[in-house]
Amino acid sequence: MDITLSVIKADIGSIGGHIAPSPHVLDTVCQTVREKGGKLLIDHYISSTGDDIAILMTHRRGVNHRDIHKLAWDAFMAGTQMAKSQGLYGAGQDLLKDSFSGNVRGMGPAVVEMTFTERAAEPFLFFAADKTDPGAFNLPLYMAFADVMNTPGLILSSEISRGYKFVIMDVAHTEGDRVIELSTPEDIYSIATLLRDPERYVVESIWSRATGEQAAAVATSRLHNIAGKYTGKDDPVMLVRAQMKFPATGEILAPFQIGHFVGGGMRGSHNMPLMPVQLGGKISYFDGPPVVTCAAFSMREGKLVGPEDAFAHPFWDEVRTRVAAKAIDMRRQGFVGAAMLPMAELEYTGVVEHLAALESRFYVRAEKKATASAAE
Repeated sequence: MDITLSVIKADIGSIGGHIAPSPHVLDTVCQTVREKGGKLLIDHYISSTGDDIAILMTHRRGVNHRDIHKLAWDAFMAGTQMAKSQGLYGAGQDLLKDSFSGNVRGMGPAVVEMTFTERAAEPFLFFAADKTDPGAFNLPLYMAFADVMNTPGLILSSEISRGYKFVIMDVAHTEGDRVIELSTPEDIYSIATLLRDPERYVVESIWSRATGEQAAAVATSRLHNIAGKYTGKDDPVMLVRAQMKFPATGEILAPFQIGHFVGGGMRGSHNMPLMPVQLGGKISYFDGPPVVTCAAFSMREGKLVGPEDAFAHPFWDEVRTRVAAKAIDMRRQGFVGAAMLPMAELEYTGVVEHLAALESRFYVRAEKKATASAAE
């Protein structure tokens, strides 16, 4: 029988600004899921990354199931009330609607789900990022599933050498889900052309061409598309199945050593390097840097084994040191040029009001008339 993995994540309040949720808020969410999820869920895991709380659930209800989404909504609402009672910053920040309407998609929380037939051994990775947007996963996914320089399995393993189908979403299109399906290896340049713009084109899912099985899923919601204004960064979550028909765990993790520049950081308006941190990692420097955690699981009949912290190995300490140096170097540039996001992303911030106020003060300078003496 098929198993569904559902992850629903939200920022519902944080200590000291954008650092981390309080233990009381996290406990409230956990208690609500335990009390209300007994008949719905096979298993669950609740974690925090930065100031976000994520609920990972295993069940047999399929994707977009009302009861599963309602469970998460109720847990976040209960956590929000606790956050308000403690005076936490941004209490209920990601809950953009007043009442549940059958599905949390479009209501603020990030959602990623996938249904599949469980393998005899089912390893998967749960990534959670904070202070960045869904496009942060574009480069790691491209490298893991399409770049043989990163993933030798693409030539060493007949299981994965047939390539993958990438489903890519145009997240700037707000009237519906505008997507394109491109396959490796023949469409690799077209995939690269789109993914170079992570603020607009985002990998939504990846599928094995050999078996048709889903390999990865990414939460693609943009909060400013829902709210019509800046309400915080999208802070995406991602599920990736590993081994056998898919890249190995090490091949999926390897791209994160780059610390590539992503949109996010302070007020969600800057380019900053993505830092892989340990589970429960918090936010600090310049409301960042943008961070990503990875919880590695195995699963049998929906029961979770783990997590193991994929970024807790000493190797990643050196990566974090290098990413910190990159962040400091970028911040030396302040607000100028590449240090800040392009105007298309800043349109939801106060910079638009500043520009509008300045517009009337611009004037076209009149050309000076040449004097007779100058003409001579």
